Amino acid sequence: MPEANLTDQLSIPTPDSRLPTPAKWEQLRNSLRPGQQQMADWQGGQLAVSAVPGAGKSTGMAAATAIAIARHQLHAKRAIVVVTFTRSAAANIKGKIRRYLREELSLPPRGFTVNTLHGLALNIASRYPDLSGLPLDNATLITPNQSHRLIRTCVEQWIAANSRLYSRLLEGRQFDGEETERLRRQSVLRTEVLPALAYLVIHEAKSSGYQPQQLRVLGEQATDEYEILTVAAGLYEQYQNLMRSRDLIDYDDMILAALRVLENPSARRNEQKQVFAVFEDEAQDSSPLQTKLLEILAQDLENPDLPANLIRVGDPNQAINSTFTPADPIYFRRFCEECQQQQRLATMDMAGRSTRIVIAAANFMLGWVNGREQGAGSKEQGRRGQGGQGSNSSHQPLTTSHAPLPFREQTIHPVSLDDPQPDANPAPIGGGLELHTPRDIHHTAELIGRRVVALCQAGSNEETPTTETPNSLRMAVLVRENRQGRWLAEAIAPICQEHNIVVYEVSESDRHSQVPAEVLALLQFLDRPHSPDYLKAALEVLVQRQLIQPQDLNALATIPEQFLYPGPLDAPQPEPAQKASHLCRSLLRARMELPPYQLISFLALTLNYDQAELATADKLAERVQQQLAGNGNNNLAAMLIVLSEIVNSERFEAVDAEDSEARYTRPGQLTIITMHKAKGLDWDCVFIPFLHENTIPGNLRVLPQAHFLGDFTVAEVARAQIRAALHEQFPLPDVATAWEQAKQLKTAEEFRLLYVAITRAKRLLWISAAQKAPFTWSKPENLDNSRPCPVFSALVRQFPRSVVRA
Repeated sequence: MPEANLTDQLSIPTPDSRLPTPAKWEQLRNSLRPGQQQMADWQGGQLAVSAVPGAGKSTGMAAATAIAIARHQLHAKRAIVVVTFTRSAAANIKGKIRRYLREELSLPPRGFTVNTLHGLALNIASRYPDLSGLPLDNATLITPNQSHRLIRTCVEQWIAANSRLYSRLLEGRQFDGEETERLRRQSVLRTEVLPALAYLVIHEAKSSGYQPQQLRVLGEQATDEYEILTVAAGLYEQYQNLMRSRDLIDYDDMILAALRVLENPSARRNEQKQVFAVFEDEAQDSSPLQTKLLEILAQDLENPDLPANLIRVGDPNQAINSTFTPADPIYFRRFCEECQQQQRLATMDMAGRSTRIVIAAANFMLGWVNGREQGAGSKEQGRRGQGGQGSNSSHQPLTTSHAPLPFREQTIHPVSLDDPQPDANPAPIGGGLELHTPRDIHHTAELIGRRVVALCQAGSNEETPTTETPNSLRMAVLVRENRQGRWLAEAIAPICQEHNIVVYEVSESDRHSQVPAEVLALLQFLDRPHSPDYLKAALEVLVQRQLIQPQDLNALATIPEQFLYPGPLDAPQPEPAQKASHLCRSLLRARMELPPYQLISFLALTLNYDQAELATADKLAERVQQQLAGNGNNNLAAMLIVLSEIVNSERFEAVDAEDSEARYTRPGQLTIITMHKAKGLDWDCVFIPFLHENTIPGNLRVLPQAHFLGDFTVAEVARAQIRAALHEQFPLPDVATAWEQAKQLKTAEEFRLLYVAITRAKRLLWISAAQKAPFTWSKPENLDNSRPCPVFSALVRQFPRSVVRA
């Protein structure tokens, strides 16, 4: 084995009799699947692990970490650094490693750390403030969106300093000089086109290591008439100047700061000597700079000529973030190819999550989409996608002559009969796959409601007796966008309420990481208690939090003075109104007695927030205070300005509860969740409605108001050109080619997103494409004939027995 050569060169400590014997970790290793065992056998160097959905990536990584700690006698000063994408995933892996160390190997839970990528970068930057270049003592972390005041300001400053470039954009393809049209175009450029360009390109360029000047040099190589990359470089430069002047940082700054630290030889040695190896989960979602950071940390300090001690685990077929982050599956694919050439590629292609027909549907989809993209026809690809004889799919070429294929050819195989996972490849519910073509979206909701009721009443496989109780099934509806989910939740609410079925619409609950919005509503009331609008908004929060009874809030808020301080001549208030009035007066009294910086914590306690919400409120209060300290103001009016910016223009992340994933998969509950958010989760029964061509794969649209610039969006063209430069594709593509590449990127990612959705199902996969559906879900009442997603049509042809006639 190649690992053996590297192992001979590693410095292995003298065995300690108190440590577990090799027999113990061998027993743990033998309990794993073949692909997981390859991770457990690692003893140094690079290893790529390409895993199919449901293969047990995190379980394999946790076991491999525990075995490596035992084998190499690791400790706090020489540890394995485990890195993953989200805080919840980090908590999950940390728990598994601790359990393996304690229960399987009888070791204390040490010798490893688990971080998110940004958390790891921030830790490094914090240890070396002079080298990082970040003002961490007084810096404020922001996550601006396109409408953030910072983005708007950098747009206005760029316009003022670049009249020539701005005038060229204003002219567009043609312009007759009419004043009304000029004003309209100015509005579109200032509020839509340039903010979108700034938001998209700044994140893309910054995460890829480009500084504004480097982007400007790239712009000189482009040939488009608008000089899009030059415009983008100017916006990026304005953004950076504003960030520095206001002591603000974003998540990309953390990665860049950590890399600046590691450029220093002494700091790099200090960090590397503490790291035995780096294990990365969800590697398909890493950007180039993130990968560079991990490779530096994983480099063996004593043997710098050897490959880094780095395991990267991921599934390029589940890369679903590349249209709104700089992540691109091409980087992990390349890593897999490099490791394959060195016989350092492990393939985890056995999965026990889903019943066999769901696996067959996922494999068919993968092969069909790649065949469609290659233009080779779907029949042979579909046969190979189902794992037909002679399929050596793990070694197929990754690209065509035109563009990377949407999927890495990698077939999901059921696990062996002696697999240790309980209920692996479970028996199907009904046929396991149901394909529906409802009349319209209302009929879709009716069919889902009826099927959910039937499932809850039966509780188990209609054909195969089980020991499940009626309410033990886990069910979810996966939608492409939140508007679909909100419409469906409202449509099926009556039948679910009738049968006592809990509907958990995740976007609604995520808005209830509405802590900032609720706090803002109450503080606005405290600032202006005589405003009817502010009073009503505060009362709505109190009703939602069940602190006062539902009642006619309009009547209460019409005359705030009379409601808050009724006089002797006013009509007596009903008891619910009296309680509401008393609570509001107590809030106003606290406003007079407490300093502003204590108000957020006071309101959090008043609203009876749970532990996670209290932590979110504390995080919010700290964030507000940081920004107020930077501005030199600390009064309620200044707090309101900062809070309004956070609520309206940022993605403020709530503090996750430890069971954040469990609340999505409660037994007997119907969870309505987006496909993106469903990644990493699974349910017994998965419903995928509204599967239409205009949704998946959809298309990149040019809004009518921006057509004066051309049949493309400048933001997507700029991003495609930046990615071409990163992939060393010179000369840079022209506008038409870049726009075509952007469309290919979107199409590929949408198909991968559907693949992720399909592979969430364990025992039943229910898919529908209604004959009539809205063109846009902002107007769901406007129904028209709608073409099904091409994958749905292919599934109908491939699995005719699964087609259910209404």
